[in-house]
Parts: sequence; C-alpha cells; structure tokens
Amino acid sequence: MHHRTDHWGVSWSTAPAVATPRMMARILGTFYVAAGVAGLFGVLGPGAGAQGRGPILGMSVVVLLCAAVSLRWGPRWPRHAFHWPVGSASALVAVVVWVSPDPATAMTAAAVLSFVAVDACFFFSLPLAWLHMAFGISVVTAALLAQGHVPLSIALALDSVVVAMGTVVRGLVLRASSASRDPLTGLANRRGFDDALQELLATAGRTGERLSAALLDLDHFKQINDTAGHEAGDLVLCRIADVWRRELPTGAVLSRHGGDEFALLLPGMSGPAALDLVRRVAARHPEIGLSCGVAEHHRDQSAADLMRRADRALYDAKAAGRGRAELEGGPGSELARDLATALAAGDVQVHYQPIVSLPDGATVGVEALARWTHPEHGPVPPTDFVAVAEQTGLVNTLGNHVLRTACSQLAGVRTAAGDHVTLGVNVSGRELNDPDYPQRVYAVLAETGFPAAHLVLEVTENVIEGESPTAVAALHELRAAGLKVSIDDFGTGYSSLSRLDMLPADVLKLDRSFIATVSSSARRAQMLQSLVAMCRALGLDVVAEGVETAGQEATVRAMGCTFAQGWRYGQAVPLPELLAGLRVGAHAAPQEAAHRG
Repeated sequence: MHHRTDHWGVSWSTAPAVATPRMMARILGTFYVAAGVAGLFGVLGPGAGAQGRGPILGMSVVVLLCAAVSLRWGPRWPRHAFHWPVGSASALVAVVVWVSPDPATAMTAAAVLSFVAVDACFFFSLPLAWLHMAFGISVVTAALLAQGHVPLSIALALDSVVVAMGTVVRGLVLRASSASRDPLTGLANRRGFDDALQELLATAGRTGERLSAALLDLDHFKQINDTAGHEAGDLVLCRIADVWRRELPTGAVLSRHGGDEFALLLPGMSGPAALDLVRRVAARHPEIGLSCGVAEHHRDQSAADLMRRADRALYDAKAAGRGRAELEGGPGSELARDLATALAAGDVQVHYQPIVSLPDGATVGVEALARWTHPEHGPVPPTDFVAVAEQTGLVNTLGNHVLRTACSQLAGVRTAAGDHVTLGVNVSGRELNDPDYPQRVYAVLAETGFPAAHLVLEVTENVIEGESPTAVAALHELRAAGLKVSIDDFGTGYSSLSRLDMLPADVLKLDRSFIATVSSSARRAQMLQSLVAMCRALGLDVVAEGVETAGQEATVRAMGCTFAQGWRYGQAVPLPELLAGLRVGAHAAPQEAAHRG
C-alpha cells in the first residue's frame, strides 16, 4: 500500500499523526528552552568556573532565541522546515561539548542530545529519524573524544541511552497515533480528522490561508455488502483510500469517518479549486460511484459550521442524482440571496391544487405549492428555487412559510359537504432532519387553529426509506399527534413493496408517470391494479397524481384509487380562485380566510 509522506501518516515508515506543526513547534521550543537554561546554569550557577564561560553563555543565549522563534512562528512552518532546527541542535550540542572546560560539563551538554533524539523520532519518518540520530551521535561522540578526558566506553554508553530514548518515545507516539487512525484503511479516523481540522483552522486564522473541506459518500454501498459480502465492501473502501491518498496533494488530510463516509481537508485551496480536484480524483475510479459535497471556509467560521456546509453540499449532490460533486453556495448563490429577500418580504406566494374524491369528483382537499415571481426575471420554476433552497439551507424557511401561510389561509375553509378542507404540504428531508421540526409544526397549528387531523405532510419515498432515523422518528411523532403522512411520487425512487406495511404513512401518491401510461399499457395497468389493492389491504389511501383525461380518471376510479389530482380538476391557483371554485359551507368565512396571516 502506498503511504503518504506528510505528517498525517501513521505507520513506522511515516511521521506520527500527532506530529502536527503546532505540536512540533511546542516540543522543539520547549527543548530549546530547557537546553538554554541548562547552559546558563552551567556557566552562571554556583560553583561554575570562568574557563569557557563566554562561548557557552553565547550559545545558550542563541538557543533561547531559537526557542522564541520556534514557539512564535513554528506552527506556520512547513513540515520539512523542522529538519533545520533539529539538525542545528545536534551541531550546537557538539560545539558546546567541544568547548566545555571539563568532562562533567561536556557530559552534561552531551546529554542534551537526548532532546534531539526525541524530536527526530517524534517529528519524522523512521528513516529520517535514524539519519538525524546518526548525525547527532557522530558529531557529539567525536566532540567528547576530542575532549581527551572522556573514555570511548562512556561516550558509547551515552549513545545507547540516546538511541533507547528515541526508540521508546517513537513507540509511545505511534501508539497514541493509532487512536486517531482507521484500522482498515490506515487513514485518519473521525478523532484524527477533528484534530487536523482544528489545527488547520488555527493556521488559517493566523495566516489567512484558504481552506476547503469535502465530504465523500459511496453510492449504494449497502448493496455491495448485501450482495457481495463485507469483505468485498472492505476492498472497495481500501481501493478508495489508496486512489485518493495517491492523488491528493501534500498537506491534504483524508479520513474515514466510519462506514462508507470519508472526509477531506484541502489547505490552500479555494472552493472551486477543491471541487475540480474532487471531481478529477473521483474520475480515477469510475467503477465506484461517489457523491461529494465541498465547502470553502469563511473567516471566523467554526469547524462545525464548515462541516455543516459541506454536508449540505453532499445532500445536494445526492438529491441531484448521486455520482456527482457539488459546491455549497455555488451557481445558485445569487438566486439564493434573492429568494431569501423574497421570503423575508413575504413575496413567495402559496397556490393550491385541488384533490378530488373518487368516484363523485368532489373537492375534498388541496396541495399547497410555493410560487415565486422574481422582480427582474419573472416567474421562477419551482424546481429551480426549491433546489436552491435545498442547497443553501433556506428550505426550512421556505417550508415554514408555506406551512404557516396555508394553514392560516385555509383555517376557516370547508368543502361543499361541510367538512374541513384537507391540506397537503410538501416536507423536505432537511426539514425532517431538524430535531425542532415537530415543535414548529405544533406551533403553527396552535397559532392558526388549523386542525391537525386535516393536515397531510407529503414526503418523497427516498426520505422515508433513507438512512436518517431522525426524519423517520419525526414522522412517527407527528402521526401520533394526529397528522397524516403521504408518500409522494411513489414509484420514482427505490420502491420496496415489501416495506409498505412498515412505512410511517397513511396515504400513497402514485407518480404521474404511472398514470400517463395506464390507459395505453395493459401491463402497467395490471401492476397499478395490484399496487392499489395492496395499499387498500394495508389501510392506505391512494391518490392518483397527474390525471388529465376522462379515460385516465375512469381507469383509476375502476382500480379503486381513493383520490385523484391533476389538470383535469384544476391547476394550482391562488386562494381567491380556489375559493371561487368551492361551494363554501355555512361555517366558512372566505373573506376572513383570504386575508388571515
């Protein structure tokens, strides 16, 4: 397996993962301070002689200055820069030994070489650490022998102690590093990634250097484990680690967060540059699909905020079809600003499309749909601005606006039969993943007086069948409070008929693609007939979406669909037009309802 040579490696052939620039600078500075103080004691302490005092005093001052430089600027140094102070320390120790006035002082100075051994074994790969120790031992031993008063056996004994200290320290450091390593791939784990992120954020704060983060998620990894076994899944993960480790630039930090999730830090890279790199590396393994989300760090932004934005971009990549990489705050950012302004000003309207009961065709409910007319560009397709809302985190604001507006406007509206109109509101996975979402729904219902039993939350099947326990738990909680849940666009995702009895749902909305071909395809009609029968057996109401013709209406009615929706019954219209098409019951107050909220 190929190993990187930067400081995030963890094997004996690479530098320990805990040897970050900040830690290296602290250790180096501390040892320089200790050596400088020891030198001052040697020449200024009680009993110190005058012979050789000047050179040792001067070198002690130099060492203390080096300590100050290391502590102040060391965290900014590139990794290879630390070879110079470590190598210089060996040379300084040798010089002090050589000019020492007596064997005791010489041996005391020579003992400082243990600091060099610790630094070398902590900072560098094993081969480089041995080179530093070999250089230090050679020059210091030569200086001791040049004294003429230190036997070779004593010098060699000191050398053995120095080597033993360096070796033991390296073993302990590598053991500590293993706590930050993923044992399967050899990459950093979540703990190692978090440490690296804090280190790089501190550096970016001091230097203003750019930093980008990316989250990588394997597409359909569960299917690999289920069909080929976990060993095959492990091989895929190792393949990903090898390719990315080989292709990433020096200084990049790649980690495995667990399962099939990877995280990446790219110091010195802007968001667009990081996006290009991620796309280029992902193309190196076309047989393994990856969804990637990229975000660039903003000044004064916390680590949690940065990773949250990368996660948002990853969500967008998955929502756009997987197998792609997206940049948070990318091309839609200008439209997002305009959308945020429109939401704050109340310029996003809510229109309503009727839902009728079969077989009598009476309107019993509506679906609330957001509509936005841009002041400069005119009407914006909902698919465009909803996608931007998802990408930029505005979807919670948009969803809350639609829910509050619709509940407020329809709180007093009843059907021709005198029943309260049923309201369907679309809910995104991001909203459901917010732990506060159920409480927001309860607050809107309490504020508007809309009955919970007549509110239907419409979610796509990939949200319910996704990997978020938070979203599913929220749906269960809301259903327990009396709301209904509808699976929207059923048949367009990874449908599983065997799971219909386990889904937290009351209604199934058949995607319009089913309805479009039900009159022309006998096989599709038979399949639809079986699906409707299964849903009815499970107690699920069925809504046929996209009904446009009398033939389609007759077919879905004959199959037993409970409700229908589509252009045959009307397009999405503003509230006044909806009310004009309803025969309002005695308890309704159309004018009041039209102006509430």
